[in-house]
Amino acid sequence: MGRSAMKKNKFLKLSKLFRLQRFWAFVAAIAFSLTLPSVLTACNPQASNATGAGDNQIVISVLSDPKTFNPALSAESPSIFGLTYEGLVSENPVTGETEPRLAESWEFSEDQLSLTFTLRDNLQWSDGEPLTVDDVVFSYNQIYLNEKIPTNSRDGLRVGVAGTLPTVEKVGDRQVKFTITEPFAPFLNNTALEILPEHVLRESVEQTDSEGNPLFLGTWGVSTPPQDLVSSGPYQLINYAVGQRLIFQPNPYYWQTPKPYVDQIVWQIVPNTDTTLLQFRSGDLDVTGVSPDYFSLLKREEDRGKFTIYNGGEAYGTSFISFNLNTGKRDGKPLVDPIKSKWFNNLKFRQAVAYGIDRQRMVNNIYRGLGEVQHSPISVQSPFYNDQIKTYDYDPDRAKALLEEAGFSYNAQGQLIDADNNPVRFSLITNAGNKIREAMATQIEQDLEALGMQVDYSPIGFNILVDKLSNSLDWDCFLLGLTGGNEPNGGANVWFPEGNLHMFNQAARPGTTPLTDRLINDWEQEIADLYIQGAQELDLDKRKEIYAKTQELAAEYLPFIHLVNNYSLAAVRDKIEGVQHSALGGPLWNLEDLTIAAEIKE
Repeated sequence: MGRSAMKKNKFLKLSKLFRLQRFWAFVAAIAFSLTLPSVLTACNPQASNATGAGDNQIVISVLSDPKTFNPALSAESPSIFGLTYEGLVSENPVTGETEPRLAESWEFSEDQLSLTFTLRDNLQWSDGEPLTVDDVVFSYNQIYLNEKIPTNSRDGLRVGVAGTLPTVEKVGDRQVKFTITEPFAPFLNNTALEILPEHVLRESVEQTDSEGNPLFLGTWGVSTPPQDLVSSGPYQLINYAVGQRLIFQPNPYYWQTPKPYVDQIVWQIVPNTDTTLLQFRSGDLDVTGVSPDYFSLLKREEDRGKFTIYNGGEAYGTSFISFNLNTGKRDGKPLVDPIKSKWFNNLKFRQAVAYGIDRQRMVNNIYRGLGEVQHSPISVQSPFYNDQIKTYDYDPDRAKALLEEAGFSYNAQGQLIDADNNPVRFSLITNAGNKIREAMATQIEQDLEALGMQVDYSPIGFNILVDKLSNSLDWDCFLLGLTGGNEPNGGANVWFPEGNLHMFNQAARPGTTPLTDRLINDWEQEIADLYIQGAQELDLDKRKEIYAKTQELAAEYLPFIHLVNNYSLAAVRDKIEGVQHSALGGPLWNLEDLTIAAEIKE
């Protein structure tokens, strides 16, 4: 099951890959996020009038408060950075093409090992200071490539088996050059990281606390006054009321001409999707995600409510349950009860669970037919999706047979017990307030109880859930989702054991107590090796073969048991003009180009 210590240590040094693009941080985060439609946009006229924006505003409804205002330290959704920061490039959600942002152009060297960007002329920060090549070099060399700063983004810049990082250097007044050691297919897209202001943040990076950690780690937290934040994106945060709302106004120094048309963006924090629906139906919200249980109701109200429901097809991202496979200990105490850990690390147990969950029933009843059964960690829209992998159609008899093969049996009360007569009982957690996800968890509880398992389902706050998965590592099983995209390397941090989103067997985060006795499975190593190879390979067909194998391994060994891929549905008031809804970007990805009609005629 586990590799030798030598192999493990080698892997820990080499396997750090991942990027958290600016784009994903906005639409659904980045990397570890709420993937259901309720994390979208909304509008509240009363809130806007109170802040003086009149009718030229949009309110975005989110399920929870942001965790940080520091883009380099963000790994969760919602995040404000799609509004407030930009990178050198970004991905167009409609075409999938890489487009210039702060950079106006770029050029690869003949050997594909150097990439030189030319910045737009006369860029400025929201405080009026010049945004220059020095800011780009500072952002990469002092923050993203700084091993003392635990950012997801650095891992996505590592290249090859050796995990080498690029060199970033100024080569002209407007030119910056990135150089790598070997070809790297996601090279261009991995330079989409948010550029940060050197004149504001340098001191916090250079100074350390009593433990030697950069003060930057505590800079721009959610308690930071909005006026102290310096932005480069189309909007800037001007007000934050915890648990209530965030208010954004156009950045007067934004490079794009004309400047954003919408005078104010308000994020209403609405922790319950039922409440969000009520606010939208009452006319307070301009935009809302359309969950399957609300689709028929809202569809009947389109004309009267003066809104349109957009369908972007199958959404990017995944939903799944995962068992805690971590065998590690903290201060000599196992993270997971050894009895449960033995179950969770038994492959036949996980496969039995996969066969025991009726996912088509989820599609029919919970999603009202507005979704598809999901099998792969790579989104179905991606050219790298493998539709030939192993699937687990609902088969409770097959599930019970696998459990018996694994040494489980049933007592006189019909309870599933292990070989030592321990009844199979574990906790299942998910984020509270998301009704679809809560319904999925309830069905999973019922399906697995039919196999004799006792599942203690408990919805908890999203931030508490994230802390368990990232820091305490004290959990049995969770239901959650991840964002997705066309490029598989965007999720590599999920698959590398030292990655910040390797949740099913998470390494200790910097600043937390180290783990002992944590084992890496052979299939984990193999997937990691393949992700390295996939990033090295420039030939598209060969890359497809590599990522097809990663999906086969994930389907076989089930670190994640995937559930349902919902359709990307959003209801948008007709007064918002210029909407180009897509599964990749949602309804407001081109926010700076949208306009608000003065009047909607009957």
